Amino acid sequence: MSIPTEPIGSIPRPRALQQALGEHAQGRLSDKELAELQEQAAADTLARLEELGCPVLVDGEQAKPSFATYPIAGLAGLAPHGVTIPFSDGHVRQLPHLTEGPFRYQVRAESYLRDARRHTDRPLKQAVIAPSALSLLYPAESIAGYSREAFLRDLADEAEADIRGCLEAGAHVVQLDFTEGRLSLKLDPSGALLDDFIALNNEVLGRFGEAERARLGVHTCPGGDHDSTHSLDVDYAGLLPKLFRLEVGNFYIQLASEADPERVLGIIADQLRPGIRVFVGVTDPVDPRVETPEEVRDRVLLAARHIPVDQLGTCDDCGFSPFADDTSTSRDLAFAKIAARVRGTGLASQALGVPTEAK
Repeated sequence: MSIPTEPIGSIPRPRALQQALGEHAQGRLSDKELAELQEQAAADTLARLEELGCPVLVDGEQAKPSFATYPIAGLAGLAPHGVTIPFSDGHVRQLPHLTEGPFRYQVRAESYLRDARRHTDRPLKQAVIAPSALSLLYPAESIAGYSREAFLRDLADEAEADIRGCLEAGAHVVQLDFTEGRLSLKLDPSGALLDDFIALNNEVLGRFGEAERARLGVHTCPGGDHDSTHSLDVDYAGLLPKLFRLEVGNFYIQLASEADPERVLGIIADQLRPGIRVFVGVTDPVDPRVETPEEVRDRVLLAARHIPVDQLGTCDDCGFSPFADDTSTSRDLAFAKIAARVRGTGLASQALGVPTEAK
């Protein structure tokens, strides 16, 4: 088998869908009309990824409002002005905050997976938001009649059901998006918040058996929104040793945009254990320049100096345009980068003498 390669999740939405989202928000487009356009965009995404030779497909999150907030779309008991996430270019994303309990997901990720399955019989990956990210919804002050402890119990149950539903629906792999991991070290340099995040995620992951955890993964990156990041300046050395405590079989690690990727690879090598695979980022969605397949190949060969080939995979650093209103990256640019990743990974497989799967 050749070195595996997978997308992270988000793909920029077509221009027509972007316009439709605005019209829907203004009440000029029905829910049904929007859903039809979202399904068309997902079908097109799947078809284009298949044409590029991607061994594992995603729907591009065409129907998600964002990678982070899909479970709470339509949830009563939310108020604005929750935790703020500042990006390096000065713009800010802000989460809502919870005002009442009990906490329940309104949308489960398996619904996206089942919709995507109607359009392809290829292996499908499904991204879900890590429970640690949603833990930020609980405000600093207590909610009357609904303690933080009760909220975290409900959250863990809901996150487990979200993941389990995707596994039962036939996901090739379920990826927990954990972009808040690196960010937590900026919010709390002591590392205590990160420890809480790891513990909460492992509380959920520990409910799955060994065979199930082999189909689970976690993605980390410094965020990506409007061609900017929120935590690229945070040293990976503070995150990675704790990240590898997570009880999953796959790790998807942003690397292409790192200033010193070999240093990061050395940290990863120190944390390797049997039975896991590390997918290293070989394309940078924030960089408008398209990597060449040869550049991707060389990044893979560098990684193979530190990670055994049978534990190595490749991915994009982050999703492309993970928020629905982000138009900074074009759809064609994203697919060009993905094509370079797929082809470059194949070149690296050949250079390393790894058999390539027959097409």
